[in-house]
Amino acid sequence: MPTKLLREIIPLTNNDCFTIFSRVKEKFDFPLHYHEEFELNFIQNAKNAQRIIGDHIDTINDYELVFVGPNLQHGWFNYKCKSKEIKEITIQFHRDLFDEKFLLRNQMHFIKNMFEKSLHGVLFSRETTLNIMPRLISLTKKHGFDSVLELISILHDLSISRNIKILSDASFSSTESLSYGSRRVEKIMGYINQNFGKNISLSEAAYIVSMTDISFSRFFKSRTGRTFIDTVNEIRLGQASRMLIDTTHSITEVCYKCGFNNISNFNRIFKKKKSCTPKEFRDAYTAYGTRAFI
Repeated sequence: MPTKLLREIIPLTNNDCFTIFSRVKEKFDFPLHYHEEFELNFIQNAKNAQRIIGDHIDTINDYELVFVGPNLQHGWFNYKCKSKEIKEITIQFHRDLFDEKFLLRNQMHFIKNMFEKSLHGVLFSRETTLNIMPRLISLTKKHGFDSVLELISILHDLSISRNIKILSDASFSSTESLSYGSRRVEKIMGYINQNFGKNISLSEAAYIVSMTDISFSRFFKSRTGRTFIDTVNEIRLGQASRMLIDTTHSITEVCYKCGFNNISNFNRIFKKKKSCTPKEFRDAYTAYGTRAFI
């Protein structure tokens, strides 16, 4: 059966800018879930626990800092973690804390970009995590306007940090997507998302935006940071992940519905990108999910 995820109703009132929790616990015991709010989650001393963000599954190290956007399923689970003293700081704030017009101001450019990326989950580097950690600990002791200013400052510093990693595939979240700052790229991304189950060629894509194959290939990689073929596979994997979670289709059916030409190729690409097989991916969601809504 498809896994229905828990919608968490967090204890954040309309009168508060954000809420922050600092806790020490023996294990992770909350199921896979999602909520309307942004979440910045710092975890220490939980090496070999498992993290699921969207369709990304991975084990974590001794320090972890992740930014999760609205309505993106996420969760941390014990897996192979042996620690009995897991430290966690969680900050949650309303998605409208920053007005859309405010985010369009020049000084908010980096934060706006980070918010867009958070729709697919953002993992910060170990260096950034260690640099920000003392400020997160200090933030738990701040109150009032000073706490809001410090949160904004932390978000800005995170937004300009290096070596961030976007976790979930771009096509996994169907309601919102990253902005590429190019009408041609947006047009091609829309084309791929509508035709991922069919045979898609670079020549077809180049023709759609009236470019030669070579010019389009260079242009597309310069704007997205990925080759056209890698992007097609990423979108197909995102759609496949969604089908594995939301439907009862067999893995073979998912393979062909998402445009992969054979099951061995599908398994190979899936495992290379997600470090697990399609079956292991589906089993993980089944194990950590819940069939009840709040």
